[in-house]
Amino acid sequence: MGLLSSAHAENWKKILKEQLPLLGHRNWIVIVDSAYPWQVSSGIRTVETGATQVEVVNTVLNTIKGSQHVHPTIYLDRELDYVPEDLSPGINGYRSDLSKIFGKTQTIRLPHEQIIRKLDEAGKTFHVLVLKTTMTMPYTSVFLELGCGYWNDASEKRLRSLIPNG
Repeated sequence: MGLLSSAHAENWKKILKEQLPLLGHRNWIVIVDSAYPWQVSSGIRTVETGATQVEVVNTVLNTIKGSQHVHPTIYLDRELDYVPEDLSPGINGYRSDLSKIFGKTQTIRLPHEQIIRKLDEAGKTFHVLVLKTTMTMPYTSVFLELGCGYWNDASEKRLRSLIPNG
C-alpha cells in the first residue's frame, strides 16, 4: 500500500476514521516512533502523521472506543519499562503519559521482536495500519490488535460448548 507523503500527514485522522469501519477482528493499528521501518508486506499501510505519539495514541483509542464493532488488545514493548531516563531523556514522562491514557486498561508487555513477529504474521493475511509519529525515543510503539467488540472469548467458549463435537 505504501507510505503517504508528508503533504498528507494532516489527513491521518481522516484515514483512521475511513479505515476503522473496514477493520475488524485480527486487524492491527500500530502507533510508532519516527525510526520505525517501512514494512514491505502488502497488507501493511504506513501513514506519516506529523503528530506526537501521545496525541496519536489518544486519538486512536478514543476513535476505537466510539466504535461498537472492535476493541483493542494493547501490546507494549517490554523493553520500554527498562529504558533509563539518562539514555532517553523524557522517557519517564512518556511512560507516565501512557499510564494516564491506559488507566486500568490491561496492557500486555512482550519483547519487541516477539510483537514484530506477531505483526509480520498478521500482515500476511490481514490489514495493518501503521501510524508513524514524531516520537524519537526507543521502544515506544503501541500495538493494538483488534478483536470483535460485540463477541468475546467467553461467548465463543460458551457457543463451542453448545455445538456437538464443537
